[in-house]
Amino acid sequence: MANDAVAGNAFRVAPAQPGATDDPVRGVLAAYTRDLIKGVDETLAAFLAAEVDALTEIDAAMGGFAATARDCVLAGGKRVRPTFAYWGWRGVAGGDEPLATVLPALAALELLHTFALVHDDVMDASDTRRGLPTAHRAAAARHRAAGHTGDPDRYGEAVAVLIGDLCMVWADRLMAHATVPPARLLDVRRCYDRMRVETVAGQFLDVLGEHDAANWSVDRALRVARYKTASYTVQRPLLYGAGLAGADPDSPLIAAYTRYGLAVGEAFQLRDDLLGVYGDPAATGKPAGDDLRTGKPTALLMLARQLATPAQRRILDRAGAVTAPHEMARLAELIQDTGAATRVERMISDRVGEALAALDTASIDGTARTALTGLATAATARRA
Repeated sequence: MANDAVAGNAFRVAPAQPGATDDPVRGVLAAYTRDLIKGVDETLAAFLAAEVDALTEIDAAMGGFAATARDCVLAGGKRVRPTFAYWGWRGVAGGDEPLATVLPALAALELLHTFALVHDDVMDASDTRRGLPTAHRAAAARHRAAGHTGDPDRYGEAVAVLIGDLCMVWADRLMAHATVPPARLLDVRRCYDRMRVETVAGQFLDVLGEHDAANWSVDRALRVARYKTASYTVQRPLLYGAGLAGADPDSPLIAAYTRYGLAVGEAFQLRDDLLGVYGDPAATGKPAGDDLRTGKPTALLMLARQLATPAQRRILDRAGAVTAPHEMARLAELIQDTGAATRVERMISDRVGEALAALDTASIDGTARTALTGLATAATARRA
């Protein structure tokens, strides 16, 4: 599949067989994905409209704040987590179960994702997200425009933290709208809670790594990828979806989803590591070299240090201390020269292979199997 892996808000599904560019199965899966994304977006819009109205009754300013949170949720994105959760559900339920029963629970994952993004942008001091100012930068700009007193940047960060907190609560509320048996929803909630805890653990390790780079390693960078990204992007959404369908937690299918999700999720983060250095800002919506600017100890940077000559390592040690575009371009070129980028590409390919092998170990609905096969590639060969 070509690197153009994103179409609108949805992943394009790779052909079921190499070279099958006109495979009709691909068109069927794309239709499923379009319907899912449309359903998620409509569910979010309806839910958030009611929530914004309720908060506006508290105070007009509160309504404006809630509308800002709503806009963060609806501002685009690939809807990756609901997509994996859907196919996790479909792989168990088959094609006869109505999507409407679980759609609120699938859409809730997008609210959880917004919580994580808004807080992550504050922690990383990021300026843009999806080509637009991040929540804290936008709030700071409104503070300045209104002529409010106090530090606008501090205000913006406080508002963004609250936006993230609100999205976390909204996710809980929307999940409860799923019309599945209460006992099953409680089991799903346990998976959801574990996903949230693992996300916080990964985020903490990510923050720690930036302040303790001397004690970091490739293994610890991969641990961050496992908990910050793989858990809540692929692995737990798949298991969450299977739980919504009432899957037996001890079944071979759950073991296959666990193995597949970890492999694709890690590959997803490794692709992010490469995009953080070599990505096109027009596609990623973020400035090129952000990870080099902050000195984030990604697997890519850790591998580069491991493979570098002493002279190269001295230059790499300046990551996090350079801001000029030409200096960051030099660092990016040097990382390429060490062979680290090529090694990461190989790690991505190996993990995709591991994920596809996992799918062969269990009985899965045929359409879901084909979709998950395509998603393993689409999620890891993307440009944004």
